[in-house]
Amino acid sequence: MLLAVRHSTRYLYDQPVRESVMELWMQPQKLSHQRLISFELEIEPAAQLFSYADTFGNAVYHFDIPQPHDRLTITARSAVETEPPPALPDGLDRGEWDRLKSDFVRGEHFDFLHPHGFAGPTAALAAFVAEKNLDELRVRDPFRALLDLNRAIYDAFAYEAGVTRADSPIDDVLKARGGVCQDFAHVMIAICREWGIPARYVSGYLFTDRKAGDRSDPDATHAWVEVFLPSLRWVGFDPTNNIIAAERHIACAVGRDYSDVPPSRGVYKGEAESELAVGVTVRKARAAVSEPEFLRISQPTPKPGQRRAQYSGLAYDQQRQQQQ
Repeated sequence: MLLAVRHSTRYLYDQPVRESVMELWMQPQKLSHQRLISFELEIEPAAQLFSYADTFGNAVYHFDIPQPHDRLTITARSAVETEPPPALPDGLDRGEWDRLKSDFVRGEHFDFLHPHGFAGPTAALAAFVAEKNLDELRVRDPFRALLDLNRAIYDAFAYEAGVTRADSPIDDVLKARGGVCQDFAHVMIAICREWGIPARYVSGYLFTDRKAGDRSDPDATHAWVEVFLPSLRWVGFDPTNNIIAAERHIACAVGRDYSDVPPSRGVYKGEAESELAVGVTVRKARAAVSEPEFLRISQPTPKPGQRRAQYSGLAYDQQRQQQQ
């Protein structure tokens, strides 16, 4: 499936800010079942782009706008060709639980076995697990238990934007019994890690299919969960839509939780109040993209005489966007 993505992020300030520094996790990954054909970033006001690979191998772009501005627009365009993942079995043998306890699995995936940030045990989570008898799912093999957990989270929570924020703790979604994909992913990750199953947060996009029952917002970024099973390697579960991640999912970045891989994160220098607007479109491309497989990045040169401003020590405001 050939998919085209346009992801626009706009920050508006009620008065000019003196400088903005941003990081972006927007580039789709190159995977065995996901081929990145092209990727472009446009920044307004113009800025020089730099990049690095973070701890988890994600491509991160960063830039600095060292002159006064009252708005900042970031537009990412991607073309990605996806394939269906390998067929999965109906189940695994129960020996998979023992394989998950091996020193190799526990050492290799240490970061994804322990609580972090939004994905950790709480009294409210323990009460939810007991209420839904979720620990009883472990009498089955890990793969079947995860399928049942995926459905249980889907059934237990209503999809409702605005109930939680980007920085909401896991207890907020447990109390409201509603939220967005970011919240459902954190709940599932926390339970998987309690079960001894490595689980990681995936940030990206979904080509939404209402006829298939998708309930996530087609005009927003998406998030789901990947779990490591020794017999199958990494398998994606989407508790928002009660499906296995497949060719309609486009993965951009993986981390321990949302805080590792927000689509954009930054700070600005000034006293202004900010307003954030995000627009995402994911559509099927009508024809193969003619671009060669490389990243074409907009990198305007600085204006003559432009110099980097020095920070005066004023507090920075951090801006994030929730994944839905």
